[in-house]
Amino acid sequence: MPETASRGSSTAGSRPCGQSSTTHTGDEEGPFTRAGGPSPSPAAASRSSAPPLLPRTAHSRIGVGLAGGFYPAPHRYEVYLAASCPRSLRISITLGLLGLTNSVATTLLTHPAGTPDAFASLRRAYEATEHHYDGPFTAPALCDRWTGRIVSNDISDILRDLTSLPSGRGARPAATLLPASRTADIEALRDLLDRDVTLSAHASDRTAALDLLDCQLLCSVYMLGDSLTAADVDAWVALSHLAPTDALGAHPRLRDYVRRLGELPAFRTGNDGVRAAA
Repeated sequence: MPETASRGSSTAGSRPCGQSSTTHTGDEEGPFTRAGGPSPSPAAASRSSAPPLLPRTAHSRIGVGLAGGFYPAPHRYEVYLAASCPRSLRISITLGLLGLTNSVATTLLTHPAGTPDAFASLRRAYEATEHHYDGPFTAPALCDRWTGRIVSNDISDILRDLTSLPSGRGARPAATLLPASRTADIEALRDLLDRDVTLSAHASDRTAALDLLDCQLLCSVYMLGDSLTAADVDAWVALSHLAPTDALGAHPRLRDYVRRLGELPAFRTGNDGVRAAA
């Protein structure tokens, strides 16, 4: 999985897809927080304290600090996505839900030999961002096409910034996909998914997390109620990666949830776009 373009012709020693530096205070309480529960594992704590891949001065935002020039505009931005990358899939689906597929360009990275022009373009964007840049060329990454610079490679920032861009007709309103009142719940769920709803998670932790997600669907259609939000994008991507292993065998509600969302156009198209060339 070519999440990071190396400085040579191979991807040896590359970092994981979409590694993020997002941190939380631990004070939030919601359906997905582990209040009074066990602390994250040392490995998880190490990941959460990792520095951002880009220098802090280049770790920018759209619409934040307008003096930097990254303001919302149609057809200005491009996202580099890595084939078979769960975090790239989150972005691909979000673009469809927000109606941005025609106004935000996407470039899919498969393997350096298969998409050499895409890797060369990503490399130029990183090198334009910082003089003599010698770090990893990581995807997913949000790029400003006007200046050729990387705006951010932080998955949470990219997903939030996409909601600030002008949407197309029939798109799900940004306020519905990422409601301000549920931001803490969405971030808590994202932490839970990244930590426990993976094939590499400890079996008991994964089962506990799946039980919790299953309970959320007892009285609601979606993870946070009766409206589809960014929490459902995150949950669907994580659960769909477990489905082929039959890890959802004891959770029929979750299996139905994955099937139901997978039939929505944005989920189906986004999934096909990121996985087709894997």
